[in-house]
Amino acid sequence: MLGINLTIIHLLGFQETHRATFIVFFLFFVVYCGTVCGNLLIIILVSTSKNLHTPMYFFLTQLSVSDIILATDILPNILHMAVVKDNMISFIDCIVQFYFFDVSETVDCLLLTVMSYDRYLAICHPLHYMYIVNCPFCLRMVVGTWMMSASVVLIHTLTITTLNFCGPNKIDHFFCDLDPILQLSCSDITMVEIEVTILSALLVVIPFFIIIISYIYIIFTILQIPSITGRQKAFSTCSSHLGVVSMYYGTLLSVYLVPNRNQSWKITKFLSLLYTVVTPLMNPIVYSLRNKDLQNAVKKFISDLFNSERNYY
Repeated sequence: MLGINLTIIHLLGFQETHRATFIVFFLFFVVYCGTVCGNLLIIILVSTSKNLHTPMYFFLTQLSVSDIILATDILPNILHMAVVKDNMISFIDCIVQFYFFDVSETVDCLLLTVMSYDRYLAICHPLHYMYIVNCPFCLRMVVGTWMMSASVVLIHTLTITTLNFCGPNKIDHFFCDLDPILQLSCSDITMVEIEVTILSALLVVIPFFIIIISYIYIIFTILQIPSITGRQKAFSTCSSHLGVVSMYYGTLLSVYLVPNRNQSWKITKFLSLLYTVVTPLMNPIVYSLRNKDLQNAVKKFISDLFNSERNYY
């Protein structure tokens, strides 16, 4: 039986002035449209272009799916808060929002780890790459990533629902994150904190170290390539992924590891914006700017689109 006492929660959001309401709404609306369209474009390009039918781009489409889920979980509620100042959300909806947020973040961590392993094999063991990273391997990695994330996050989400929540029923945040939810509880939250610590170590910290170790081997291998052109070509195949990893983990660690509990919620909300709103928007941009294959696919896609319109008329 659930131990929930609260039924309605007030999300305070950014508490912007009335004059800034339109600016905030317009800004986040543009960000949401850009995030969804950019990531959908990645999915369409990889699906339709034969040159992009490789494991790296297959993993990238899954990252785009995760980013769309994250943006759709967070941004529509921010848009609603920009219009309705006293934003109310049911406790169950708050838990559901937290669940999908946590699943998408966990999927990102695991996918970035798989992608780093893919780059490690491609650069450090190119002769064995095609035999290891085949279609069954890619499918197992992707299915395992989504299933593991969904099931593991469900564990501490269900534990949260067994707590008693006495209030106050206000969350000084723009979405239902773990710490703000737990601050509403009047039960002992030790078990939840232990679960989250263990699962975070398994699904966030360990993957992060795997990525670091992979890139240490990658860098040493690249430095051993005799020609400058060869080194540049090898590094270009992983520079986009390295940029996304740095951006994602940099903002994530700054929120959950670096700050202390006495830190202003304004700073926390700003940092949270970086990995919940900015990162999903920037991922397709970073991959497009740093990847010639995607750039060529975009040009071909636009060219085919214009040619089809001309033939139609």
